[in-house]
Amino acid sequence: MTTAKIAVSLPAELVETARQAVAEGLADSVSAYVASALEEKTKLDDLASLLDEMLAETGGPLTPDELTAADRALGR
Repeated sequence: MTTAKIAVSLPAELVETARQAVAEGLADSVSAYVASALEEKTKLDDLASLLDEMLAETGGPLTPDELTAADRALGR
């Protein structure tokens, strides 16, 4: 994958969190930490879109009665 250098402004707390992750060996660099976070956000957005499509195809979210029946079936 090719990389592109950009400049962004972030809340200081998030920058410190990223730096701490690097210091703890959880990421190779702040850039790698941010790239990983962006990848996860992209996956979550894709999942949300898929769920929206599925709900549209099945008539929308479950009704309270359907949720109750599902809970009963699952022994909750």
